Amino acid sequence: MIFDFDGTLADTLPVCFLAFQSVFKEFDDREVTPEEIKAMFGPSETGIIRENLTSTDHEKAIDLYYEVYRERHEKIVQDNEEINNLLKLLKTEGYKLGIVTGKARKSLDISLECLGLTNFFDVIITGDDVENPKPHPEGINRALDYLNLSANEAVFLGDSDADIMAGLQANVKTIGVHWLPNYQTVEFSIQPNKIYTNIKDFIESLSENKMKST
Repeated sequence: MIFDFDGTLADTLPVCFLAFQSVFKEFDDREVTPEEIKAMFGPSETGIIRENLTSTDHEKAIDLYYEVYRERHEKIVQDNEEINNLLKLLKTEGYKLGIVTGKARKSLDISLECLGLTNFFDVIITGDDVENPKPHPEGINRALDYLNLSANEAVFLGDSDADIMAGLQANVKTIGVHWLPNYQTVEFSIQPNKIYTNIKDFIESLSENKMKST
């Protein structure tokens, strides 16, 4: 079971937006909205800054992004007991767990550490690990290769059209999730195999599928 991260496993989009807004204000004297930032998503945070910042002082801008992201993470991003319990349940049930995210390794590590999620995952593919970000399936395919799994043995869960398209192109079952307060795509333009708006229903569906297979 492979997950996107921002908006899927953690409600990190608000701190991402704040960190980007701080960078664009400081270096370009430009106000950017969350919607404008979402439109830049695809590359890692460092890629977004390099591609979209007018100022050429990219390294200092990237340093500021991580500084704000780390400093404000604890106040803005709350621990989610339901997510923690879901991951514990999946591990107990014997699922291999993975993350495929456009985030850079550095910001993902900050989030995993702050939220106590560092020990759940068998494979992690970040935006630093791929040449082609989602919706390209490279990240998912890399995760499957690492886990030695075929596409029909995996599910990819995400909150954006890019997630669903990447999953479809990797030939895995896709699940769209709108179970956290903030997520990227309000209405999926590419239909996932399933959509869940709360974790409880997803857990119940796993139990039902397990009963059917026994």
